[in-house]
Amino acid sequence: MTQPFELPHFYMPYPARLNPHLDEARAHTVEWARGMGMLEGSGIWDQSDLDAHDYGLLCAYTHPDCDGPALSLITDWYVWVFFFDDHFLETFKRTQDRDGGKAYLDRLPLFMPLDLSTPVPEPENPVEAGLADLWARTVPSMSMEWRRRFSVSTEHLLNESLWELSNINEGRIANPVEYIEMRRKVGGAPWSAGLVEYATAEVPASVAGSRPLRVLMETFSDGVHLRNDLFSYQREVEEEGELSNGILVLETFFGCTTQQAAETVNDILTSRLHQFEHTAFTEVPALAVEKGLAPDQVAAVAAYTQGLQDWQSGGHEWHLRSSRYMNEGAMEGSRPLGLTEFGTSAVDIGALLSAAGAERLRRYHHVPYQKVGPSRLPDFHMPFELFLSPHLDGARDRLTGWMYEMGMLKEGVWDEDKLEAYDLPLCAAGIHPDATEEALDLSSQWLAWGTYGDDYYPLVFGHRRDLAAAKLTTERLSACMPVNGEPTPVPANAMEHGLLDLWERTTAKMTPDERRKLRGDVDKMTESWVWELSNQLQHRIPDPIDYLEMRRATFGSDLTLNLCRLGHGPKLPQEVYRSGPVRSLENAAIDYGMLINDVFSYQKEIEYEGEVHNAILVVQNFFGCDYPTGLGIIHDLMTQRMQQFQHVAAHELPILYEDFKLSQEERGIMDGYVVQLQNWLSGILKWHQDCHRYGAADLARRAHGFVPDRAPAVPYGGTEAGPRRAPGPASAFSPPSAPAAVPVPVPRDADADTKAKAKAKAEAVAELDLDVAERATPSFSPPKGVGAAAEFILPKAPAVPIPQ
Repeated sequence: MTQPFELPHFYMPYPARLNPHLDEARAHTVEWARGMGMLEGSGIWDQSDLDAHDYGLLCAYTHPDCDGPALSLITDWYVWVFFFDDHFLETFKRTQDRDGGKAYLDRLPLFMPLDLSTPVPEPENPVEAGLADLWARTVPSMSMEWRRRFSVSTEHLLNESLWELSNINEGRIANPVEYIEMRRKVGGAPWSAGLVEYATAEVPASVAGSRPLRVLMETFSDGVHLRNDLFSYQREVEEEGELSNGILVLETFFGCTTQQAAETVNDILTSRLHQFEHTAFTEVPALAVEKGLAPDQVAAVAAYTQGLQDWQSGGHEWHLRSSRYMNEGAMEGSRPLGLTEFGTSAVDIGALLSAAGAERLRRYHHVPYQKVGPSRLPDFHMPFELFLSPHLDGARDRLTGWMYEMGMLKEGVWDEDKLEAYDLPLCAAGIHPDATEEALDLSSQWLAWGTYGDDYYPLVFGHRRDLAAAKLTTERLSACMPVNGEPTPVPANAMEHGLLDLWERTTAKMTPDERRKLRGDVDKMTESWVWELSNQLQHRIPDPIDYLEMRRATFGSDLTLNLCRLGHGPKLPQEVYRSGPVRSLENAAIDYGMLINDVFSYQKEIEYEGEVHNAILVVQNFFGCDYPTGLGIIHDLMTQRMQQFQHVAAHELPILYEDFKLSQEERGIMDGYVVQLQNWLSGILKWHQDCHRYGAADLARRAHGFVPDRAPAVPYGGTEAGPRRAPGPASAFSPPSAPAAVPVPVPRDADADTKAKAKAKAEAVAELDLDVAERATPSFSPPKGVGAAAEFILPKAPAVPIPQ
């Protein structure tokens, strides 16, 4: 059969190594598979199939340093998982028997008890028999923490096969973001990472859930899966009718040829490997220092990282040889970078190295403060009606008083003019139209606190390039959220003052577990601000996948959803929220909301702030395209995310209700949650359209100190004419002031006269600090050609939590 495309040149800078115990593993696994009933009589494989696939070679390449018994055990695991894949395909996917597939999958977790003394059922098929045997042989040497992690990743690997089956039943091809997320679970690379720990060293529990370790695992996963998609396209798409393949996903999304899609998948694969290396060399060492890891723990993390790297190179080598995949001519014409042989042209290798280096360096070469003109706005697909709370006007007045009381209008970051222009109660009124007056105030205050903090970090710490102070501030904010009545710090700034107040009122009726979850969500958001700051200091445009996933954190997504669920109480099991359909629903909504922000804030972030964290810029950098093309890609993605939200709500949630046997009351709660998310989406769009944070006229007014005619952002495809400029030279750039040293609290019940005096005093303090800062700080000029509109003090995108 003719190959549908030519395999691209792969980036692989480290050579594969072969475990010397290969023959031992090959011989052992044939007998093991026969004993489990996977060969003769299974209807799936016979020994010739197993020999041709050569999983022993796969494991010998991917785990080059473990001993013979460990290699044999790991090989058995891979035989089992590939047999499961083929068995599920033949039994349920080809027949499109979803009910039978679910019943089959529901039994498998029973064979993975955390405590081996727990009895397990009698196996009814080779998959169950193999899992029971492997689990009993593997877990005794591993900690309980590892067992939990590996059990969860195994369940994801198994259960998300239903997602693939549902898509086949509907003839539906996923969008790129959905595909990457679900492929990690379906493809099993997180599961493979667990076996890397078994073969090398177990990751310390204290860092197993940290961002650097998570990114290592996710970039490893994406690399494994995208490489597999390139080699398996012919078998999966042309022979099996499979819809879950990255090349097919990009062919459909971009409307391009198969060859073009394959090259793009390879570009994404390369980018993911670069992200792996960046994380391993920068974030992991910093994590070890920050967490105070002992030498043996540092060595364990290093061994695990090396193991993931070995898996990448070894997995590639196996794909070049296995009869399971399309690899004709791959050994000669598509050798990975770094796997050189005699006769390979040094010129070709040099060219490939140069291309890989150029791709890696491109993300550091962005020129900040480029004039891009007013943000172009596409025709947003918004199928949900907007409703606004009748308490909006009162919430606006009360928020101003609260912000003064907490000190957030006294530190030189915001003033009352900014607070009024940003109109955060409008956002709260849209996302919570049914809120009581008290609840709307709380929602507005969370929004203001999160947006203020997101502005504070780059302004205060970015201006000083003080990452250490940012991390210390983040730790102190976490200490402001006690779970079991722990003592809290005396507030040192307005952020701490505001968070202490919000925490006390929000968590008053929460259980310790609910408070712990909420604190974790706030921590995730504040820690993501440090990640943004670190990227900003390196002047590094993020990898597209890393950006989209971290953007959810900087947008306050987990905090949003936790606060949104507060009214649901214990009536819904947490397993419902952790299920694939609910997470898919939430992530689709979150992505649409955060991309709205990136579209509206493009001019503010690129032209005025010198930002690198904007989805349109990330796409422009990755694909080498211009602003309109990048916006078009993001707009298409937004539309698909909205369509996915609607698809999940209409088609996947009803199946979920049946799978979990939810009562009518529980179904009503989930249906109400969908409505809450719909309000969230329409409210966010309304706020962006009506607030004075992103428009060209508002940006110019703040940059130049004059009030031009109000001018809306330019519609997509419109002109790029900027606002009318005032006569005379543009104002010189002035660095932002340091936060005021002494906040001036105002009691909540203070009368108007007291508030007016406190406001005057705060303004005097801020003015004094500004004068001191201007005299103490050298003047700053934007880069040549940038113009005078570069002002750090302009705020960035808001985090959007929704309190109940």
